[in-house]
Amino acid sequence: MRPVRKIIGALIIIFLGLPTLFAIIWAVGLTKAAVAPEFVSDLPREIISEVPDMADEIFKEAQDKHMITDENTRAWFQAAAEAGVTPKEFLEKIGVLGWLEDELSQSLKEVGEILRGEIKPRTVVFDLRPLKKSLLSGDVDLYLLEILKNLPPCDEDGIRRWQQASLRTLGQHSLPPCQPDLDIAKSVLEYKRIEAVDDIPDEIEIFEDVHFLPFGVSKTITLLSYFLFLIPAVFILGGALIAATSPASFLRWSGIPVFIGGLPALIIAFFAKHLSLLAIKFAPYSYSESWSTELHDLILEKTSWIPMTIIDRLFSPVIAIAGIVCLVGFVLFVLSFTVRGSSRR
Repeated sequence: MRPVRKIIGALIIIFLGLPTLFAIIWAVGLTKAAVAPEFVSDLPREIISEVPDMADEIFKEAQDKHMITDENTRAWFQAAAEAGVTPKEFLEKIGVLGWLEDELSQSLKEVGEILRGEIKPRTVVFDLRPLKKSLLSGDVDLYLLEILKNLPPCDEDGIRRWQQASLRTLGQHSLPPCQPDLDIAKSVLEYKRIEAVDDIPDEIEIFEDVHFLPFGVSKTITLLSYFLFLIPAVFILGGALIAATSPASFLRWSGIPVFIGGLPALIIAFFAKHLSLLAIKFAPYSYSESWSTELHDLILEKTSWIPMTIIDRLFSPVIAIAGIVCLVGFVLFVLSFTVRGSSRR
């Protein structure tokens, strides 16, 4: 009977216990990261505080021919610079900066307090109407027209491309850096601006159906997610109970699969995290022909800390949980050498 029990126990562990343990480690780790106030609330607020200065730095360096060799891209930035208003000043003038630092930041702060359990859960509304109103204000029109006045007159090709844009046939290609007929320019800029603003919802509500949770939303969801480990535990301990012939062998049959199940998750999460960080650091991206790769590289250089922080905070809990699982498996294996008991047939 022993060989049969061992085979059955091993099959249960290999085909049920190990796959579910691997999946639960990732599920619990990513859940823990996704509901962490440091990720949901604190990081966006940190990004908001850095956005104006980052925009000014990108705006300044994009005018440097050593940074941006594409003349069309650089021409737009130089024309904007001649308007005498920096991005930070412009965002402040139209009210976007105030909305970011006050209303949006306060809503994010409230989200963090709910996640930490500092206040009772209640509906938090992100009101985007002030943002949409700011983007559609007349100050934006004046600023864009001022930029256009600093551009050289259009040649035939430039006029044709602006006309295509007014007829919505320019596609994804960039507008030419030249001054067209102002009526055409107003039509194109208004269309593009309204199109972008229409994609923004009026408001976003979260925690709408969340009721009182004793430990806060983040801790409660994280604690509940830990109960998912009961699923692989049933398979591994059940298989070990079937295959084991003594208390010591039961601990070995339990400890070794737990360690083996946690190790791949640990290795994959560790390498996925660091390879992603290296990819962000050394692999420039390009989404569209309408933007120069050099501008993408410049933006990536100034903002790379954002995706790097996101990746770190997503993968770190998975690595930590996988490490704990491996440690539990190792401890069970070590304890098997200290247990005494009669074997069964």
